[in-house]
Amino acid sequence: MDNPNYKSGFVALIGRPNVGKSTLLNQVIGQKVAIMSNVAQTTRNKIQGIYTSNDAQIVFIDTPGIHKPQTKLGDFMERSALSALDEVDAILFVVNATENKGAGDNFIIERLKKVHQPIYLVINKIDQVKPERLLDIKAQYEQSLDYQKIVPISALNGNNVDQLIEELVNHLPNGPQYYPADQVSDHPERFVVGEMIREKVFQLTRQEVPHSVAIDVEQIKRRDDRTIDISATIIVERPGQKGIIIGKGGSMLKKIGTMAREDIERLMGDKVYLKLWVKVVEGWRDKGSMLKSYGYRKNDY
Repeated sequence: MDNPNYKSGFVALIGRPNVGKSTLLNQVIGQKVAIMSNVAQTTRNKIQGIYTSNDAQIVFIDTPGIHKPQTKLGDFMERSALSALDEVDAILFVVNATENKGAGDNFIIERLKKVHQPIYLVINKIDQVKPERLLDIKAQYEQSLDYQKIVPISALNGNNVDQLIEELVNHLPNGPQYYPADQVSDHPERFVVGEMIREKVFQLTRQEVPHSVAIDVEQIKRRDDRTIDISATIIVERPGQKGIIIGKGGSMLKKIGTMAREDIERLMGDKVYLKLWVKVVEGWRDKGSMLKSYGYRKNDY
């Protein structure tokens, strides 16, 4: 790196489920890196998005939303979120302007009291509240921790997101450019493809098929003509869920496949042929071997 003043570092996004962490990450990166859904706890692994400019590079770690774990998968998600706090140069604590500070926020605050990295309070969804409500939310949080800065934003609309990036860059240490300028994520293709398929399952089935879904991407094969063959299986826990995902005459599975394929093509820049199957694996979320085979490894937390 020729620029001796180049800034770089790692920044964790943390907050209760569904406060908009993935939306913020996607807004910053400008591409779909983390899946977005209004179903809580859709982010399972520590998805990294990479922001690069002429002066800085920020590697974002988007942690799973903090919640009370009820399965081995839930336990993995919580440890994954908390371990990220010890690996970074700064922390963005994201809260929802439309909801009062609750027990989940207090749990995170207690954990944040143990870290030494600078913490930014990011009040998201300001586009959905009136100014006096924003002042009320700020008052609920501002005495709880010694924040580096409190930044109100709308991750969906992009309001104040540039200012947030500027704040982060100003306080990051001088350092190298860790990744090529055109790289937006360090996850292997299979993981990102699986996330895009899983997002469509969440979007299209809503509450009918909640967190008992995993995606096993079995093959990504590039042909000589630059087209890409992808085979993947959607894993559910119960036969009834399989029926919902397949739909009448296969209609739902076809819709999931079409929408996921369009996203994958935008990511890869080539024509994609996506084949999807659905498989029932009862209780996979509580089986360590199953968690490992679907990408939730011990070294991820």
